[in-house]
Amino acid sequence: MIVPLAIYLHIPFCRTKCTYCAFNTYTNLDPLFDTFVNALVHEIRLAGESKPGQKVGTIFFGGGTPSLLTPEQIQRILTGISTYFEVQPDAEISLEANPNDITKAYLTELRRVGINRLSLGMQSANLSELTLFARRHDNDQTVRAVSAARAAGFDNLNLDMIYGVPHQTLESWDWSLQQMMALQPDHVSLYALGLEDGTPMQQWVAKGRLPTPDDDLAADMYELATEKLASAAYEQYEISNWSKSGHQCRHNLQYWRNLPYAGFGPGAHGYADGVRYSTILSPQRYVQVLQDAQEVYVFPHTPATHEAVVVDREGEIAETLIMGLRLTQEGINRETFIERFGIDLVELHRPIIEKYMSYGLLHVDENVVRITQQGRLLSNMVFRELV
Repeated sequence: MIVPLAIYLHIPFCRTKCTYCAFNTYTNLDPLFDTFVNALVHEIRLAGESKPGQKVGTIFFGGGTPSLLTPEQIQRILTGISTYFEVQPDAEISLEANPNDITKAYLTELRRVGINRLSLGMQSANLSELTLFARRHDNDQTVRAVSAARAAGFDNLNLDMIYGVPHQTLESWDWSLQQMMALQPDHVSLYALGLEDGTPMQQWVAKGRLPTPDDDLAADMYELATEKLASAAYEQYEISNWSKSGHQCRHNLQYWRNLPYAGFGPGAHGYADGVRYSTILSPQRYVQVLQDAQEVYVFPHTPATHEAVVVDREGEIAETLIMGLRLTQEGINRETFIERFGIDLVELHRPIIEKYMSYGLLHVDENVVRITQQGRLLSNMVFRELV
């Protein structure tokens, strides 16, 4: 079966840098935006020309803050993709946005150029937490952004939230959840705070300026969110993601099923034709190498490719297990696994699987292997042993 490609576009620009963020992002580069868009379209062209007829099922503008680009710039990027790839008529096309960057007029233009799914970085409803994160919005701006999105015709809306934050209490998290659910998003992503090396948040904790996040409290927050979202008819389909019926994120499902995706833009990652790769980090260097590009490249390589490795069968199996077991309902289909790798997952890892079944962390039947509700909080332990 031929699987359509997913395309990820990394837009590395921000107005300010969030204190927890370790992504490849840069501030104060507004003069580069238009040149960057030209370079991004050129990278897309080179990749598409080296893979004629390649179908695309999802497109995701991530970052960074993609909503800093104008609708005209976003349209140029989408036109480039549709020119050099075969974008399916029902393609899911997502864009991440900061709540205080957007208006109804801006969002109406995004809908016109083809964006049909919006992901807003709400992160919290508490001003003290948003201030700690160095976010540029407050809860009122999130409310106005959601209202503007609905008025502009977005019927597929995600809200991101963060829990396990220093000084956060179960009560303050509960209040944020209530505020988020009152906005009735179609999809919810909840992420435990990670202290990434080199971020201000990590340095503040290391120096004692902030308390170390409490893992047990974070687990309680996760369980509270799971209960509240279930009571509001959200289905948990992945460890950190919930959706109303019919609103699962198709782009992210491509990742979790370990299926091919192409990454374009500075610091993007991709996995296609058996090659896992990343691109040049620096936006200025990215623009330069694409302006100077003369060679013909073999897909998925482009002039912006920085590192690439061919994934062998053992590596592909390991990645399929780690990603697939995150899918709380779907899990890993045993028949599909046999078709892909020529061996049954249970036979491949029987001692480990039987051990975690006995602990109540894995469910196994004749069709699937999946993590149990009890196993969701201990999933990393299961993943480590399986790979």
